[in-house]
Amino acid sequence: MGVFSRLGDIINANLNALLDRAHDPEKMIRLIIQEMEDTLVEVRSSTVKLIAEKKELERRIATHERRRDDWQRKAELAVSKGREDLAREALKEMTAAADAAEAVRADLPALEESLAKAGDDIAGLQAKIADARSREQALTLRRRSAVNRIKVRERFNDDRIADAVARFEQAERNLDELEGRVESYDLGRRQSLAEEIQALETDDRVERELAALKARLATGSATAAPVGGAASPTSVPTPSPTPPLTSSVTPPVTPPVTPPVTPPVTPPVTPTSNG
Repeated sequence: MGVFSRLGDIINANLNALLDRAHDPEKMIRLIIQEMEDTLVEVRSSTVKLIAEKKELERRIATHERRRDDWQRKAELAVSKGREDLAREALKEMTAAADAAEAVRADLPALEESLAKAGDDIAGLQAKIADARSREQALTLRRRSAVNRIKVRERFNDDRIADAVARFEQAERNLDELEGRVESYDLGRRQSLAEEIQALETDDRVERELAALKARLATGSATAAPVGGAASPTSVPTPSPTPPLTSSVTPPVTPPVTPPVTPPVTPPVTPTSNG
């Protein structure tokens, strides 16, 4: 026996109430979806028959209307030829065809109403199927989540995890001890001469960079400030060139080379002879 006895039960069904009463909601929702889909197939099949009947009625109406128009043309031809007897017979056939078309057309409203109702039923059934499928996905996700959480809890309560954590902690303590032994060798050790000179060079470089930065800022402020009153609106201050950064390595200072001083040469004095 199915979950639903008729289409109205499906459309008006409360899925939440059905699932609450079910012992296995996931299995229940699959059965509901299967029955809904089977019902949808049946409704579509009946709708196909209604559409075929409508097309048949429309085709019969068109046939009767063609016969009416044809007999009307023949009646006009008989009148134009002066054959009123033939015109009367033609008008009788025309009237019969028109009555037949109207009789068939009278069946269309009921058929169209049935088609509209079937369309509404199909739309409602499709909405219910979509809702049921979304609930099936939600139930599946909830079940998977619950199963995963159970596995995590079981693994978390496993003694092997606690032993592994204890081993990690012991390894960290061993590394701390090794690092402490390394740092103990550096306690009380003075800096070497090379390290002290390198520290002095670093401090000297920082001082030079700071002095150069102050000089650039001072030069820029002096250039931007107007001298002797307000500056001309057309005058644009020319930015001062930025002095190049000093090199981090100070070149050795070469003392100036003093040329040797050559004493003046005194010519020899030649004694004069008295004659």
